[in-house]
Amino acid sequence: MKKQLLFFCAMLLSMYSSKVSAANIAVENADGVTICYNYINDNTELEVARKNYSGSVVIPDEVTYMNRTRKVTRIGAEAFYYCYGLTSVTIPNSVTSIGAEAFYNCYGLTSVTIPNSVTSIGDGAFQGCYGLTSVTIPNSVTSIGAEAFYNCYGLTSVTIPNSVTSIGAEAFYNCYGLTSVTIPNSVTSIGDYAFQGCSRLTSVTIPNSVTSIGDGAFQECRGLTSVTIPNSVTSIGNGAFSYCISLTSVTIPNSVTSIGGGAFDGVDLPTVVSLIQEPFGISGVTFSKNTFANATLYVPSGTIDKYKATEGWKQFSFIEEGSGPGGEVPVTKKCEKPTISYADGKLTFSCATEGATCQSIISDDDIRSYSVNEVQLGVTYHISVYATCAGYESSETAEATLCWVEASPKSEGLQNSIASMPSHAVLIQGSAGQLSISGAEAGTPISIYDASGRMVGSAKASDGMTHVSTTLSTGDIGIVKLGGKAIKVVMQ
Repeated sequence: MKKQLLFFCAMLLSMYSSKVSAANIAVENADGVTICYNYINDNTELEVARKNYSGSVVIPDEVTYMNRTRKVTRIGAEAFYYCYGLTSVTIPNSVTSIGAEAFYNCYGLTSVTIPNSVTSIGDGAFQGCYGLTSVTIPNSVTSIGAEAFYNCYGLTSVTIPNSVTSIGAEAFYNCYGLTSVTIPNSVTSIGDYAFQGCSRLTSVTIPNSVTSIGDGAFQECRGLTSVTIPNSVTSIGNGAFSYCISLTSVTIPNSVTSIGGGAFDGVDLPTVVSLIQEPFGISGVTFSKNTFANATLYVPSGTIDKYKATEGWKQFSFIEEGSGPGGEVPVTKKCEKPTISYADGKLTFSCATEGATCQSIISDDDIRSYSVNEVQLGVTYHISVYATCAGYESSETAEATLCWVEASPKSEGLQNSIASMPSHAVLIQGSAGQLSISGAEAGTPISIYDASGRMVGSAKASDGMTHVSTTLSTGDIGIVKLGGKAIKVVMQ
């Protein structure tokens, strides 16, 4: 027995050691923690390399070695592989990508800060990090890799920004601590088994940007009570909602052209509504035996004979023309467009749809890397926000610009011991034919120009909200001159 155990330990050590490769350099950070790096991009930049890290690690944004200073732009593949003693890590905003399996099985990791410079999270990047309870994915990320958060079962909440266009296969596989997920309306595909085994997930909002739901995407989400499949979806994968045993009904939109085998297997649905006008054949096991034997399948008027003659649909014992209980064609309502306001240092988003959550992105042109000796700061924030709610389509996006305008002739937006001059926070919102400006000092002249420099509107600020009529249309760029400051605004 002892020999077997020693052999097993030796085998594990061999596997572990095979993940370690010699780094190019090793340099202490400001806290005295030695971090390993490899040269990348023709030796002009660095990536964090493999080492047995533990405790709290702060990665610097640049490293000086042999009198050469280089930016740290990447967390290398397997950089923190199996660092189970790692408790927290701070990633600088010089980093643009997190490599595959970068934090694989760092199960002691309880917090991680992902900056909004990161654009991609690699396959298996946080796989097995079950100590993580929440993670905010910044709005710079466009793709979440396969198995990125696989087996992160301590994860109770996740924020997916509307910059993400794809959710990789098994991205949140077995994250059974998740209770709700809002998928933003930038996502077009949900990968195979992306949310399989998320058994505590009770609701999910699939936006009408999604065209495909992968195989087993929500398989064994046993707590899922409702799901709305938007009319943008053309394909539902094999076993996509199989064993979602709490589902009581499903509506299949007319846009669907293929449904995989076992898509709703293991689910006893009392009601199935199909809006498909020209039924196509589906697998005879797409629905459970109990669903075929007891559920009522509601189909569009004039199509009942087609359904009764089509494989996979004709297995239903009870088929009726109509739109299900209530007699109305199910229509997915859209969340009301949210409003944006600013007061006392706080942005407030509000949506008239009860229970809606506002999803926002705030960007600042000043937050980026520079290679010059002088930087002119604009102190301007660009805000976009949309609302989501279970059972509703995502709302239209509201946009605004927040900036600070000096109370003439005073400093702009600087509040520190060196300069604490008063300034006014101004919120600008544009829609076709009108700009709304709040927060400007009464009497401040407002001029609006188009992209060619032609004046297209003017007024003087009044207390509260000032509305200025313009000739600008949706999508046009307007230049708002407010006192001595010019702000670029895109009309909605």
